[in-house]
Amino acid sequence: MTVTVVGVGADGWEGLSPAAQRAVAAAQVLRGSARQLDLVPPSVAAERVPWPSPMAPALAALIADHPGRRVVVLASGDPMLSGVGTSLVRLFGADAVEVVPHPSSVTLACARLGWALEETTVVSVVGRPVSLVLPHATPGRRLLVLGSDTRTPADVAALLAGAGYGGSRLTALAQLGGPAERRFTGTAAGWSHPETDPLVLTAVEVGADPGTVPLPTVPGLPDEAYASDGQLTKRDVRAVTLARLAPLPGQLLWDVGAGAGSIGIEWMRVHPTCRAVAVEADPVRAARIAENAERLGVPDLRVVHGPAPDALVDLPGPDAVFVGGGATTPLLLDAVWAALPPGGRLVVNAVTVQSEAVLAEWHGRVGGSLTRLSVAHAQPVGGFTGWKSAMPVTIWSVTR
Repeated sequence: MTVTVVGVGADGWEGLSPAAQRAVAAAQVLRGSARQLDLVPPSVAAERVPWPSPMAPALAALIADHPGRRVVVLASGDPMLSGVGTSLVRLFGADAVEVVPHPSSVTLACARLGWALEETTVVSVVGRPVSLVLPHATPGRRLLVLGSDTRTPADVAALLAGAGYGGSRLTALAQLGGPAERRFTGTAAGWSHPETDPLVLTAVEVGADPGTVPLPTVPGLPDEAYASDGQLTKRDVRAVTLARLAPLPGQLLWDVGAGAGSIGIEWMRVHPTCRAVAVEADPVRAARIAENAERLGVPDLRVVHGPAPDALVDLPGPDAVFVGGGATTPLLLDAVWAALPPGGRLVVNAVTVQSEAVLAEWHGRVGGSLTRLSVAHAQPVGGFTGWKSAMPVTIWSVTR
């Protein structure tokens, strides 16, 4: 059985291509939102079944619920851009899903604004925290934010204004391609539209306020970017550590003994598909990690409260592991080494003689590299300037 997914724009039936109209007309069952089903003329005789809420169980049961019948699923715009088509392919495979796309809201927005699509960043906050916009908010960048309700443009404006980007220019584009198409404009700091339209996309031309220091996506954010109690991998050591962990799109990091969560947070800021689990035994620190992650634009960082290695037992397998503290904990390194797949990376930092001895023993057993990193910062010495050294850090990195 093949499910056909047809993209529908705000212009409804009249905006469908002949191929899309034929697919809908031949359906025995139409699935979609109530709004989408109402766009199909009465002459189409298919049974119309609106999606329930929540929608996910109904998607998974779609084929089983309509055995042997021609099912057409209606989707907004391009079904493969943050749409139901992607979900159905994930559930049933590409061979079971035929997609008839429509121009997406992203394509229409770029056409209205005169923006080059390949130079525009698309961020989806559909059913997700709006803070996901933050890693992309750098001066001069153009963003298209896909939202799920009438308040998304106002939420984006408030987020940017609070992060020092109040001068950013926002354009909320509603009902793109339909007879009711309209736009709302303003700056992030002066946004005056608390409600817009359910079918809305927010275009952002990012501008930094005077004094705002943009945060890059490369590792090594300022230490001041994090709330911490001092349990923080400092900036210079953090940059070296993440270079050895080698973040790659789609991969998962375990940050064990996460402290303020800086390693996991900066791993995830490298690419939107990077994932991380921060494992922290202290409950106050665990709560602080979640706050840091939200503020720095990676709210999907998973925080696990509990002592390692016990807290690692039910976690999904990692592609890389960082141990920032606790190398002397019995069986901890054994557990993370066993969890790594071939090609997985392990990086462990040590500042005490005892933990260095553990790293030396593991280095002798499985190889890798040992590096001692010493960092000194210039500080006032009377009326002069001198160097104050931080504690040296020994870094063991190895690929399984």
